[in-house]
Amino acid sequence: MSSFMSLFADLVGSLADLLEPLFHASAMAAAIVLFTACVRLLVHPLSRASARGQKARAKLSPQIAELRKKHAKNPEKLQKAVLELHAAEKVSPLSGCLPSLFQLPAFFLLYHLFSNSSIGGEANALLGHKLFDAPLGGRWADALGEGGLFGAQGLVYLALFAIVAAVATFNFRRTKVQMAASAASAGATPAGDAGQQVPGMGAITKVMPFMSYMTLFTVAFVPLAAALYVVTSTTWSAVERAVLYRDMPYGASGALATAA
Repeated sequence: MSSFMSLFADLVGSLADLLEPLFHASAMAAAIVLFTACVRLLVHPLSRASARGQKARAKLSPQIAELRKKHAKNPEKLQKAVLELHAAEKVSPLSGCLPSLFQLPAFFLLYHLFSNSSIGGEANALLGHKLFDAPLGGRWADALGEGGLFGAQGLVYLALFAIVAAVATFNFRRTKVQMAASAASAGATPAGDAGQQVPGMGAITKVMPFMSYMTLFTVAFVPLAAALYVVTSTTWSAVERAVLYRDMPYGASGALATAA
């Protein structure tokens, strides 16, 4: 594991060296943003496949509405019938989770890389890099202790919080509109009944609009390098979904704006 971390550290360091003429002292931070973009490009085919699956599920809405009427008094049969419908149409009700799952290893790599004082038995030189005045291995609590909320380091985090809040608000509004339209297209079915389409989806549907705001807590508690990954990836996701689902009817589904 240590040899792999050393190899990954060398990769990130090489990216920073390439970007140093442009970004100078913040070259490592720029390298992390570039690394995140590369990861998202690799995951993009999964995102496109997820969009196709979402559109396929949208086409099943009339059939699901019929099943809901048919099995209105038997939730167990409704769940089974809906799952069988998805299987028959080769549509996965949870395919939208795949892009997020495949990004987790990259996030944890950065988290561990900037959380350890040594790599491969040697001092971790990456911890000396900064984004402006904020160390990439530091956390928001450290920034508060080095000048307070509006200190040089604190301002870096405030800027990241502002970006995350803007993206989260965009996702929140988009998801609420889509979920409302989805309920209307399904015959104004109460949110609790809509959860019967797929086991467990009712609870997910209720909290989904707020999930993007959870990113604020992640940014506050992880090393700044990992926070940069999260902010870049979350922003990418918002733009990507707006493009991939631009021609999708709002009544299709509300499962489009989960955090990345």
